[in-house]
Amino acid sequence: MAFSADELCVLRRALAVALQSVLAPSPPSLPTPLPVKRRRAREAREYRWLAEAVDEARREVERLRAFLAADLARYRAALPGTESGYLARLEEALAAGCPPCGEDVAALRALCARPARRAEARRRAELLRRCEEWADPVEAYGSRDRVPTPADVFPPRHRSTPPSRRALPV
Repeated sequence: MAFSADELCVLRRALAVALQSVLAPSPPSLPTPLPVKRRRAREAREYRWLAEAVDEARREVERLRAFLAADLARYRAALPGTESGYLARLEEALAAGCPPCGEDVAALRALCARPARRAEARRRAELLRRCEEWADPVEAYGSRDRVPTPADVFPPRHRSTPPSRRALPV
């Protein structure tokens, strides 16, 4: 099972909430039975263990992304001689969730301008399209100076007036 970095953050927060609910004290007027205390202690250990595993997975993802970005930069610096290796590293980095930088977009544009077989030209063009969309998401909204607001992405719903509030006919 694989999670994105955002999903790992959500999972970590959910674990923190679950841990807090397990550690919450019982009402002072009621004594907590020993089996309940043991169960809560076991659940708290399990939540902490899972939270540590999630944190380690997040750190590992960040290490992998840093490695892929550095490897990609080395191949990009050696272009055009490392063209096939660069494109393979770029695809790998994109699949791992590494955002492309402006230098990647510029390198892909230069590679697209070079002659290639039809399949390779399509591969380059597709990678360029993906990188342009990811590198500059504002372009997807048709404007370079305005960042989309939540209202642009999620337009407000218009509420209808309930029947009891409508004006009665005269």
